[in-house]
Amino acid sequence: MNTDVKKVITGIDMEVGEILLTYLLNKDLDQKIDLIISHHPEGFALAQLYDVMKLQADLLANYGITISVAEQLMEKRISEIERRLMPVNHNRAVDAARVLGIPMMCIHTPSDNCVTYYLKKTFEKDKPYKLKDVMKILKNIPEYKKLAKLQVPPKIVNGSEDSKCGKIFVDMTGGTEGSKEIYEKYAASGVSTLVSMHLSEEHLENAKKAKLNVVIAGHISSDILGLNLLFDELEKEEKLEFVCVSGFERIKRKK
Repeated sequence: MNTDVKKVITGIDMEVGEILLTYLLNKDLDQKIDLIISHHPEGFALAQLYDVMKLQADLLANYGITISVAEQLMEKRISEIERRLMPVNHNRAVDAARVLGIPMMCIHTPSDNCVTYYLKKTFEKDKPYKLKDVMKILKNIPEYKKLAKLQVPPKIVNGSEDSKCGKIFVDMTGGTEGSKEIYEKYAASGVSTLVSMHLSEEHLENAKKAKLNVVIAGHISSDILGLNLLFDELEKEEKLEFVCVSGFERIKRKK
Protein backbone atom coordinates (compact mmCIF):
# COMPACT_ATOMS: atom_id res chain seq x y z
CA MET A 1 0.00 0.00 0.00
CA ASN A 2 1.33 3.46 -0.90
CA THR A 3 1.45 5.96 1.98
CA ASP A 4 1.81 9.73 1.61
CA VAL A 5 4.54 10.61 4.13
CA LYS A 6 4.71 14.12 5.54
CA LYS A 7 5.68 13.53 9.17
CA VAL A 8 8.06 10.87 10.50
CA ILE A 9 9.21 9.78 13.94
CA THR A 10 12.89 8.86 13.84
CA GLY A 11 15.31 7.31 16.30
CA ILE A 12 18.47 5.25 16.45
CA ASP A 13 16.60 2.29 17.97
CA MET A 14 12.84 2.10 17.35
CA GLU A 15 11.62 -0.84 19.34
CA VAL A 16 8.31 -1.74 20.98
CA GLY A 17 8.45 1.16 23.48
CA GLU A 18 9.03 3.75 20.76
CA ILE A 19 6.32 2.20 18.58
CA LEU A 20 3.81 2.41 21.44
CA LEU A 21 4.91 6.03 21.97
CA THR A 22 4.15 6.73 18.31
CA TYR A 23 0.70 5.17 18.67
CA LEU A 24 -0.03 7.31 21.75
CA LEU A 25 1.22 10.49 20.06
CA ASN A 26 -1.11 9.84 17.13
CA LYS A 27 -4.07 8.78 19.28
CA ASP A 28 -3.95 11.24 22.19
CA LEU A 29 -2.06 14.24 20.77
CA ASP A 30 -3.18 13.97 17.14
CA GLN A 31 0.41 14.18 15.87
CA LYS A 32 -0.46 12.57 12.51
CA ILE A 33 2.84 10.68 12.27
CA ASP A 34 2.89 8.78 8.98
CA LEU A 35 6.02 6.64 9.31
CA ILE A 36 8.47 5.21 11.85
CA ILE A 37 12.11 5.33 10.75
CA SER A 38 14.66 3.30 12.71
CA HIS A 39 18.38 3.51 12.07
CA HIS A 40 19.26 0.12 13.51
CA PRO A 41 17.71 -2.79 11.62
CA GLU A 42 14.65 -4.73 12.72
CA GLY A 43 12.77 -7.63 11.12
CA PHE A 44 14.33 -9.29 8.09
CA ALA A 45 16.86 -6.43 7.88
CA LEU A 46 18.26 -7.59 11.24
CA ALA A 47 18.01 -11.28 10.32
CA GLN A 48 20.11 -10.64 7.20
CA LEU A 49 22.57 -8.16 8.77
CA TYR A 50 25.48 -10.55 8.26
CA ASP A 51 24.96 -10.43 4.48
CA VAL A 52 25.75 -6.68 4.41
CA MET A 53 29.20 -7.42 5.86
CA LYS A 54 30.41 -8.68 2.50
CA LEU A 55 30.90 -5.06 1.39
CA GLN A 56 33.72 -4.73 3.95
CA ALA A 57 36.00 -6.89 1.79
CA ASP A 58 35.72 -4.35 -1.05
CA LEU A 59 36.42 -1.47 1.33
CA LEU A 60 39.54 -3.25 2.56
CA ALA A 61 40.67 -3.92 -1.01
CA ASN A 62 40.43 -0.17 -1.70
CA TYR A 63 43.07 0.33 1.00
CA GLY A 64 45.49 -2.12 -0.57
CA ILE A 65 44.57 -5.33 1.25
CA THR A 66 44.53 -8.32 -1.13
CA ILE A 67 40.90 -9.10 -1.96
CA SER A 68 41.27 -12.86 -1.41
CA VAL A 69 42.75 -12.23 2.05
CA ALA A 70 39.98 -9.74 2.89
CA GLU A 71 37.22 -12.08 1.71
CA GLN A 72 38.54 -15.09 3.61
CA LEU A 73 39.00 -13.14 6.84
CA MET A 74 35.50 -11.68 6.50
CA GLU A 75 34.00 -15.09 5.75
CA LYS A 76 34.85 -16.30 9.24
CA ARG A 77 33.45 -13.17 10.89
CA ILE A 78 30.28 -13.22 8.77
CA SER A 79 29.57 -16.81 9.85
CA GLU A 80 30.07 -15.78 13.49
CA ILE A 81 27.56 -12.92 13.19
CA GLU A 82 25.06 -15.12 11.32
CA ARG A 83 25.12 -17.64 14.17
CA ARG A 84 24.82 -14.85 16.75
CA LEU A 85 21.69 -13.50 15.02
CA MET A 86 19.96 -16.86 14.57
CA PRO A 87 18.25 -16.98 18.01
CA VAL A 88 17.24 -13.29 18.04
CA ASN A 89 13.52 -12.39 18.00
CA HIS A 90 13.94 -10.32 14.82
CA ASN A 91 10.32 -9.39 14.20
CA ARG A 92 9.31 -8.20 17.66
CA ALA A 93 9.25 -4.46 16.87
CA VAL A 94 7.97 -4.97 13.32
CA ASP A 95 5.02 -7.01 14.64
CA ALA A 96 4.12 -4.24 17.10
CA ALA A 97 4.10 -1.65 14.32
CA ARG A 98 2.03 -3.95 12.09
CA VAL A 99 -0.61 -4.63 14.78
CA LEU A 100 -0.90 -0.90 15.54
CA GLY A 101 -1.15 -0.08 11.84
CA ILE A 102 1.91 2.18 11.64
CA PRO A 103 4.30 1.87 8.66
CA MET A 104 7.93 1.28 9.67
CA MET A 105 11.25 1.23 7.84
CA CYS A 106 14.95 0.93 8.73
CA ILE A 107 17.84 2.91 7.23
CA HIS A 108 21.08 1.33 8.42
CA THR A 109 23.77 0.74 5.79
CA PRO A 110 22.82 3.71 3.54
CA SER A 111 23.16 6.00 6.55
CA ASP A 112 26.47 4.43 7.62
CA ASN A 113 27.73 4.80 4.05
CA CYS A 114 26.93 8.53 4.24
CA VAL A 115 28.98 9.09 7.40
CA THR A 116 31.87 7.01 6.03
CA TYR A 117 32.01 9.08 2.84
CA TYR A 118 31.59 12.38 4.71
CA LEU A 119 34.41 11.73 7.20
CA LYS A 120 36.73 10.30 4.54
CA LYS A 121 36.28 13.39 2.37
CA THR A 122 36.64 15.69 5.39
CA PHE A 123 39.96 14.13 6.38
CA GLU A 124 41.20 14.22 2.78
CA LYS A 125 40.31 17.94 2.59
CA ASP A 126 41.60 19.04 6.02
CA LYS A 127 44.65 16.73 6.05
CA PRO A 128 45.03 16.23 9.84
CA TYR A 129 48.69 15.75 10.77
CA LYS A 130 48.34 14.49 14.34
CA LEU A 131 45.56 12.75 16.26
CA LYS A 132 44.76 15.99 18.06
CA ASP A 133 43.89 17.42 14.64
CA VAL A 134 41.51 14.50 14.02
CA MET A 135 39.91 15.18 17.40
CA LYS A 136 39.52 18.87 16.60
CA ILE A 137 37.78 18.05 13.30
CA LEU A 138 35.38 15.60 14.97
CA LYS A 139 34.56 17.90 17.87
CA ASN A 140 33.61 20.67 15.45
CA ILE A 141 30.99 18.46 13.76
CA PRO A 142 27.61 19.25 15.40
CA GLU A 143 26.59 15.63 16.04
CA TYR A 144 29.87 14.83 17.84
CA LYS A 145 29.71 18.14 19.69
CA LYS A 146 26.19 17.29 20.91
CA LEU A 147 27.19 13.86 22.24
CA ALA A 148 30.31 15.33 23.86
CA LYS A 149 27.97 17.52 25.95
CA LEU A 150 26.16 14.32 26.93
CA GLN A 151 29.49 12.89 28.16
CA VAL A 152 30.15 10.63 25.16
CA PRO A 153 32.88 12.51 23.25
CA PRO A 154 35.23 11.19 20.57
CA LYS A 155 38.19 9.51 22.25
CA ILE A 156 41.70 8.37 21.39
CA VAL A 157 41.91 4.78 22.66
CA ASN A 158 45.34 3.96 21.23
CA GLY A 159 48.05 6.47 20.50
CA SER A 160 48.31 10.01 21.89
CA GLU A 161 47.29 13.50 20.79
CA ASP A 162 50.76 14.01 19.33
CA SER A 163 50.80 10.72 17.40
CA LYS A 164 51.05 11.32 13.65
CA CYS A 165 47.98 10.25 11.71
CA GLY A 166 49.61 8.86 8.58
CA LYS A 167 47.06 7.09 6.38
CA ILE A 168 43.56 7.14 7.92
CA PHE A 169 40.99 4.36 7.48
CA VAL A 170 37.40 5.38 8.31
CA ASP A 171 35.67 2.23 9.62
CA MET A 172 31.97 3.15 9.83
CA THR A 173 29.97 0.82 7.57
CA GLY A 174 29.38 -2.83 6.75
CA GLY A 175 26.80 -4.04 9.26
CA THR A 176 29.01 -4.44 12.33
CA GLU A 177 32.67 -4.88 13.29
CA GLY A 178 34.71 -6.87 10.81
CA SER A 179 37.38 -9.52 11.25
CA LYS A 180 39.38 -9.53 14.49
CA GLU A 181 42.45 -10.66 12.54
CA ILE A 182 42.52 -7.80 10.02
CA TYR A 183 44.63 -5.26 11.91
CA GLU A 184 48.07 -6.55 10.92
CA LYS A 185 46.85 -6.37 7.32
CA TYR A 186 45.85 -2.73 7.82
CA ALA A 187 49.34 -1.90 9.05
CA ALA A 188 50.96 -3.83 6.19
CA SER A 189 48.87 -1.87 3.67
CA GLY A 190 50.12 1.46 5.05
CA VAL A 191 47.22 2.42 7.33
CA SER A 192 48.35 4.11 10.55
CA THR A 193 45.08 5.38 12.06
CA LEU A 194 41.61 3.88 12.40
CA VAL A 195 38.61 6.13 13.00
CA SER A 196 35.75 3.88 14.10
CA MET A 197 32.24 4.14 15.52
CA HIS A 198 33.02 1.57 18.19
CA LEU A 199 35.40 -1.33 18.80
CA SER A 200 35.14 -4.40 21.01
CA GLU A 201 37.92 -5.05 23.51
CA GLU A 202 39.21 -7.99 21.46
CA HIS A 203 39.30 -5.91 18.29
CA LEU A 204 41.02 -3.07 20.16
CA GLU A 205 43.68 -5.38 21.62
CA ASN A 206 44.49 -6.67 18.15
CA ALA A 207 44.70 -3.10 16.82
CA LYS A 208 47.13 -2.28 19.63
CA LYS A 209 49.27 -5.30 18.78
CA ALA A 210 49.42 -4.02 15.20
CA LYS A 211 50.62 -0.63 16.55
CA LEU A 212 47.69 1.24 14.99
CA ASN A 213 46.35 4.54 16.28
CA VAL A 214 42.65 4.19 17.12
CA VAL A 215 40.09 6.97 17.49
CA ILE A 216 36.55 6.09 18.56
CA ALA A 217 34.37 8.80 17.06
CA GLY A 218 31.28 7.53 18.83
CA HIS A 219 28.52 5.09 17.92
CA ILE A 220 25.30 7.04 18.42
CA SER A 221 26.86 10.34 17.33
CA SER A 222 28.04 8.72 14.07
CA ASP A 223 24.60 7.19 13.54
CA ILE A 224 22.98 10.61 14.01
CA LEU A 225 25.42 12.16 11.56
CA GLY A 226 24.76 9.50 8.92
CA LEU A 227 20.98 9.89 9.19
CA ASN A 228 21.22 13.68 9.00
CA LEU A 229 23.39 13.55 5.89
CA LEU A 230 20.95 11.15 4.25
CA PHE A 231 17.91 13.28 5.23
CA ASP A 232 19.64 16.40 3.87
CA GLU A 233 19.73 14.73 0.47
CA LEU A 234 16.17 13.39 0.76
CA GLU A 235 14.80 16.82 1.69
CA LYS A 236 16.16 18.32 -1.50
CA GLU A 237 13.25 16.46 -3.11
CA GLU A 238 10.63 16.26 -0.34
CA LYS A 239 10.36 18.27 2.89
CA LEU A 240 9.52 16.27 6.00
CA GLU A 241 8.48 17.08 9.53
CA PHE A 242 10.50 15.15 12.15
CA VAL A 243 9.64 13.92 15.62
CA CYS A 244 13.03 13.01 17.13
CA VAL A 245 13.35 10.28 19.77
CA SER A 246 15.71 7.48 20.84
CA GLY A 247 18.91 9.51 20.60
CA PHE A 248 18.25 11.20 17.25
CA GLU A 249 18.31 14.95 16.62
CA ARG A 250 17.65 16.47 13.21
CA ILE A 251 20.55 18.79 12.37
CA LYS A 252 20.51 20.28 8.89
CA ARG A 253 23.67 21.23 7.01
CA LYS A 254 23.86 24.74 5.62
CA LYS A 255 23.40 24.81 1.86
